Amino acid sequence: MSELPDQYWDAVTFAFGDSPALADELLALVLAGKKTATCAALRDYAEDNPDKPVVGRRDVVLDGAGRPAAVIETVEITYRRFNEVDAAFSRDEGEGEATLEQWRRDHETYFRRNGGFTPDMDLLCERFRLVEILKR
Repeated sequence: MSELPDQYWDAVTFAFGDSPALADELLALVLAGKKTATCAALRDYAEDNPDKPVVGRRDVVLDGAGRPAAVIETVEITYRRFNEVDAAFSRDEGEGEATLEQWRRDHETYFRRNGGFTPDMDLLCERFRLVEILKR
C-alpha cells in the first residue's frame, strides 16, 4: 500500500466488520474514541496466522473503501466464550447502546452470518488504543 507512511509499510491491515458500511461505522467509533475493543471468533485464526492480533503490535485499520485510515495498537488479548463476555467489554466495543444485551444480540447476528454461532463459542477479545489517524 503506497498510501501508508513508511513506518507502517509492513503492518497488518484489516477492516472492522463484514461489509464496507459496517467497516466505516465501526471505524468512526474508533476515531471518536468510543470503540477501544473488538472480538472475533477464535475459529477464524489458525495458531500460526500472521494476522492474529498480538499485544504491542500496531495494525492499520482500513475504511470501507479499503483505504488506510488509522493505526491501532493492541494492548490486551483475552480468550473467553461468547456467554462469558461481560458488560465492561461490551461497553468498550462502543457499539450502539453499548449494553451487554445489545452486544449479545448484534454479535450473535454477526457470527451467524459469518460461520455460525453457539453461546459457548470461543472468542478472541482484543483491547486496543488509537495511535494515529491517517490522511485519506
